[in-house]
Amino acid sequence: MKPEVSPPLLKKSRTISTDDPDPPPPHFPGPLFPAVRRTAASPPPPISLSDQRFGVSDRDYVYPSFLGPYSSRTRVTVKSSPSKTPQKSFDPPGPISTPPRPNSMHKAKLKQDRDLKSVPVQILANTLTSSASLPNSATPLIHRTSSGFRNSLFFNLLKFICVVSVSYAISLQNKVTKLQEENVRLGKLSGNSEYVYIDNQTLLDSENDSLFVYFSNSSSRAIALYVVLFTLLIPFVLYKYLDDLPRIKNLSKATNRKEEVPLKKRIAYMVDVCFSVYPYAKLLALLFATIFLIGFGGLALYAVSDASFSEALWLSWSFVADSGNHADRVGTGPRIVSVSITAGGMLIFAMMLGLVSDAISEKVDSLRKGKSEVIENNHILILGWSDKLGSLLKQLTIANKSIGGGVIVVLSERDKEDMEMDIAKLEFDFMGTSVICRSGSPLILADLKKVSVSKARAIIVLASDENADQSDAHALRAVLSLTGVKEGLRGHVVVEMSDIDNEPLVKLVGGELIETVVAHDVIGRLMIQCALQPGLAQIWEDILGFENAEFYIKRWPQLDGRNFEEVLVSFPDAIPCGIKVAADGGKIILNPDDKYVLKEGDEVIVIAEDDDTYSPGPIAEVQRGLFPKISDPPKYPEKILFCGWRRDIDDMIMVLEALLAPGSELWMFNEVPEQEREKKLIDGGLDVGRLENIKLIHREGNAVIKRHLEYLPLETFDSILILADESVEDSIVHSDSRSLATLLLIRDIQSKRLPSKDRKSMPLRHSGFSHSSWIREMQQASDKSIIISEILDSRTRNLVSVTRISDYVLSNELVSMALAMVAEDKQINRVLEELFAEEGSEMCIKPSEFYLYDQEELCFYDIMIRGRQRDEIVIGYRLAAAERAVINPVKKSESRKWSIDDVFVVISLGE
Repeated sequence: MKPEVSPPLLKKSRTISTDDPDPPPPHFPGPLFPAVRRTAASPPPPISLSDQRFGVSDRDYVYPSFLGPYSSRTRVTVKSSPSKTPQKSFDPPGPISTPPRPNSMHKAKLKQDRDLKSVPVQILANTLTSSASLPNSATPLIHRTSSGFRNSLFFNLLKFICVVSVSYAISLQNKVTKLQEENVRLGKLSGNSEYVYIDNQTLLDSENDSLFVYFSNSSSRAIALYVVLFTLLIPFVLYKYLDDLPRIKNLSKATNRKEEVPLKKRIAYMVDVCFSVYPYAKLLALLFATIFLIGFGGLALYAVSDASFSEALWLSWSFVADSGNHADRVGTGPRIVSVSITAGGMLIFAMMLGLVSDAISEKVDSLRKGKSEVIENNHILILGWSDKLGSLLKQLTIANKSIGGGVIVVLSERDKEDMEMDIAKLEFDFMGTSVICRSGSPLILADLKKVSVSKARAIIVLASDENADQSDAHALRAVLSLTGVKEGLRGHVVVEMSDIDNEPLVKLVGGELIETVVAHDVIGRLMIQCALQPGLAQIWEDILGFENAEFYIKRWPQLDGRNFEEVLVSFPDAIPCGIKVAADGGKIILNPDDKYVLKEGDEVIVIAEDDDTYSPGPIAEVQRGLFPKISDPPKYPEKILFCGWRRDIDDMIMVLEALLAPGSELWMFNEVPEQEREKKLIDGGLDVGRLENIKLIHREGNAVIKRHLEYLPLETFDSILILADESVEDSIVHSDSRSLATLLLIRDIQSKRLPSKDRKSMPLRHSGFSHSSWIREMQQASDKSIIISEILDSRTRNLVSVTRISDYVLSNELVSMALAMVAEDKQINRVLEELFAEEGSEMCIKPSEFYLYDQEELCFYDIMIRGRQRDEIVIGYRLAAAERAVINPVKKSESRKWSIDDVFVVISLGE
């Protein structure tokens, strides 16, 4: 008999005998398969000795899960030393060949083998159950499983509902079909008894025809029902499996491919792009949705009701259009379909209402923000926004008064509401002129076309509130944009420049259409003229603005062949002051020779109230009497003080060099270090070594600190110019405050240093401020020294004019007046350039003793003729008792008495 083989033993294992009444707790020397060990509340039942041969003892051996699926163990032979010890081997679990046994014993053995084979399966199931409760590595898997389970539950529920609904609908359709068939048969047999005597063949034929019509209708309705249900299932299927289509398509490709964007996101992106690029895509989508709802709803109604397909479509439209039309439906199916169509119609109309509301809101917002197009013709276009815009609009509205008003369009990068609010705050009447504001950039061609730039009769480019270089660079880019307009420009372009050095570049780019007005250059020259001739600032305000007299150029054919002296006394409501010579390319000649004869094409430059208020008449009769022929007094050296530093101070020095007598002194008092001043002057183009008539004296200090001003001999200066300093020119409030503070400090120091005058010699001041002692002292000091203040804000002008302690130059307003005049007629720019030039004609104030005797009675024409004998054109006067000058007086032929204290305003040739 073969010896019984003992079961194999595991290495480093310890078995616990079941015979021990108090077995010790299980102990393992290390973490040997801790995740697959099974614990039981009670000890396992004893296993027989025959079972031990299969390797199963009281210690449960479980195959570890991380080693892969369970497989049968192979036989492992253990080599031993050559001895008589029997060879041991590890046998796999399973039947072992044994001697044949009886049948009963063989059957019991097979049953026992099946039980033992089921043990590893149960143990593996228990292991998986215990491992699912682990807290660490299995937690993400649990979450993914739970979320996937919820999603699958949701879709399974949808599938179940759809299947049940389809099944129920099919069963209902079958019942309806049977009932209809039965109804037809009963109607044929019982309702029409006379057909009983008809032969069977006729009855069967008629029955077959009716059944054919019925079955054809029922089959079409069934097909319609299936189409509806299939269409309802398509969105759910696509929503779940749409992202799987690219994966199925790419199964045959390599596995190492890049991660692709899900198809759902790509479709959503394409729809978003379509709605963004095409403005009418939303309306088309809404129209398609409406048509689809009507068609789909009609098909569903046709499937569940007895109506025809056309009638079902009409009912579907009525349900979509009116949510109350479905109330009279009968039957479960028609009611469900009608309620669904009505709900879809309510959703579509809500979307339509939203689209209409958005379109209206977008249109209103476009109008509010100034994005709509301006359709105007022959209007004035202003590009940019600055502090000069208020006075510029005022001058343009006055100029348009004679034609009943006009249209002014303002294009700026500011918001339209803010611009309109600021314009509404202007305290003047627009007199029929409409101001239209639009928000946009002058550098963009689309925005320029939006304001009809090609149809404007004049375009004004304002300087920005930045420093000079940035402002001129912005103006240059605007001119480049204007030259890029394909339609061309009808009118001319007036560009406000900040620095005269940048003027040639703008003219080079713009060509003949560009007219430049250099604000700083004009104001600097004007301040010098006003400093040398007090009272000239008020005269320039009257001439440059449209409120009083201004320059006009016009051709009068009836004056051809007359000399200029005859033309001078031919206008009762205007004063001729120059000729535009047609033969010399339109050259402007101010104060021409009396013997000049007007030729064909020549135009006359006059000073008049408006362009339609004057016309030539007969030559006036004048008296050429004797008058004192006094020559102009010689020039004497003067002492002038500049408080502050301007960018164009080098140009102002050159003008003084041309106007002052040799030996004059120019004191420069500012905060710029003396070492940097010469460098800045050289950079501006001034060679200090070549100055012959003036001497530069530098003093460093702050003009708003009194102790700094006290070091200056303020009582010895003939003229003091308070300039808008370069450091604060960007802020008009700060600049004017600084100028006003400097003015008050200088007048206070002068009133204490200069000898007081007799109060009886002072004229009576009507202003309430004149009764104050310190104001009266300053007024007495102002008669000794002339102070010209550069004022940027018109509100500061009121403070200076009320105190009467200084003359002033309102720079922003004067520049706005010049821009308005050039915008109305670009030829006026040549006249202004001639008057502000260093050489040539200039505007002066002359005493009356040059033209008449005291209390002499003359008309204004007589004085004009006497002025011509001095090569001058008399354009106005100021009486001794008056505070303002009169330019282009009316009733020039009426005589009156003149005082020796009166002064006349003339245009004369510069020395």
